[in-house]
Parts: sequence; structure tokens; C-alpha cells
Amino acid sequence: MSQKIAPQPNPISQHYFQCAKEGKLCLQQCLTCHRHQFYPRSLCSHCGEQALQWAEASGLGRIATFTIVRRGISAAYSTPYVVALVDLDEGPRMMTQIYTEDETLLVIGLPVHVAFEPWSDNYLLPVFKPVHEFGES
Repeated sequence: MSQKIAPQPNPISQHYFQCAKEGKLCLQQCLTCHRHQFYPRSLCSHCGEQALQWAEASGLGRIATFTIVRRGISAAYSTPYVVALVDLDEGPRMMTQIYTEDETLLVIGLPVHVAFEPWSDNYLLPVFKPVHEFGES
């Protein structure tokens, strides 16, 4: 059986993956300009400073764009699935999956909320669900 491609945390991203394992979406925040960034890196992507801290995000955002994948890259990825760019309320844009019961109802600008899904035995990763579906099974 095929396995999904596993994340490869490094010293900079380790905290992000640990937070996800605990069911929290954490972003780096610059102590100088106070802006958030995603993906984790050693410098602020806005002002270039090195003074970064981790902050828990609200988990809220809106779909910026999406595509429905109908043919997975391997048997490990059941189809269809939705790949999206989500604009987080804190400012960064992140690539993620949208979990929904009906992908025909997805539209750009739709409010979404973070959820966490098992990716492997070792990882939970953030995915998003439409706000109106959040909390439903």
C-alpha cells in the first residue's frame, strides 16, 4: 500500500508540526513589525528581522482559490480532494486541503475554519472546512 508523502520537519519548522499534533495552528509572528508569516523561516518575510515568536492563530480564513483533484498522485491519496490557498485572518496565505461534504458548494471567499486530520502515524496536519460545516462529522 502506498503511503502519503511525510513532512520533513527541520529546526525552524519543528514547532509548527508539534503545535499541529496538539490541534493548534501556530504561525510565526515578528516582534518588530508584528506581522504573521507562513511558512516557517528564520527571517521575517515582511521586514527581514530575525526576532520571531510563535503565536497560536485563530484558525479562521477565507478561500482565495481552489482546485478539485480527481486523479491522485498515488493510491495513498483518495479522490476527489480539494487543494486550496486560504487567506488566514492573521494575514498569511497557506496551501492546504479543504474537507467538505459537497465540493460543488465551494466558492472563492468562503469562510473556513481549521481542523486537524491524521496524515500518518506521526502527524496531524491542518486542513480547513467551511465554517457552516465545522464541527459536523
